[in-house]
Amino acid sequence: MYKIKTSAIIAFLMIPLLHNAQHTDQINSNRPGETMSAYAVGKSVIQVESGVFGIKENHSIQNYDANGFGIDLTLRYGLFLERLELIADFQYLYEQVTSPLSVVDKSAFKQSILGAKYLIYDPFKNYEKNINVYSWKANHSFNWHQFIPAVSIFAGANFTLADNPYYFSPDAAISPKVALITQNHFGDGSWVFITNIIADYITTDYPSYGYGITLTKGFSRKWSGFIENQGYMSDFYSDTIFRGGAAFLIHDDMQIDASISTSIKDTPSILYGGVGFSWRYDAGYKEVRMKVDTGDSDKKAQRKARKTKKG
Repeated sequence: MYKIKTSAIIAFLMIPLLHNAQHTDQINSNRPGETMSAYAVGKSVIQVESGVFGIKENHSIQNYDANGFGIDLTLRYGLFLERLELIADFQYLYEQVTSPLSVVDKSAFKQSILGAKYLIYDPFKNYEKNINVYSWKANHSFNWHQFIPAVSIFAGANFTLADNPYYFSPDAAISPKVALITQNHFGDGSWVFITNIIADYITTDYPSYGYGITLTKGFSRKWSGFIENQGYMSDFYSDTIFRGGAAFLIHDDMQIDASISTSIKDTPSILYGGVGFSWRYDAGYKEVRMKVDTGDSDKKAQRKARKTKKG
């Protein structure tokens, strides 16, 4: 009986010695929020995140109403390294703008971005949470390590065609976009807090600076919900958007979602909602595990565990 208990304790202590890489058992989508997570999808993994949405605008000063719908599509691919991810982000929008003297239809790619994201720092790499087999209270006490965020950077470019009605210039342009991304996991990991600090259209006449803050809560293995705040500031367009929604996991590689968004200003006021899905193809992924150096005491425990297994 003593041997069985000892073997069970040693096996339990050995669990933290293996640390998984970026790839997760379940799909990790940026939808239905607009912020980017710090972690990549994993080497050789392809992920598609897409949706449709409807939008309604009203401008109190210019006295117009706009109603339309759009499609957004994000393609993510883990290339070369676990930490590196290529991203293609597109949004196509059709609107009918009605004012007292005219009705105008306009449609174009409102957003076309190509770039890459790289994980600079992972707080879980080479980190082992000490397990106290004698104290439940010690194992569930407050852990300051959860306040150390994962940190990534994104660098890419906007590609805008000539005569795009959603662009401030009639000329075609390529302009840089960069972002600093942080991500924290709180509590038992069911709370995820993400921040994005963004500089967009940097070399143009109207550079834009903004932020995104997202708090996600996993309610069960299948359901999660989120709230989000985004802010944009430029001489061309500034706004603050609040967003909320939920996602449902169909299976480990696919989820569906729904969200609704609104602005706090009336120049213009914005209300839009959408539904979407995310799908992951990871057949080519090879699991990566990294051993954590936990010192001589744990090495002894490993040797004991091997002896017990042989016996």
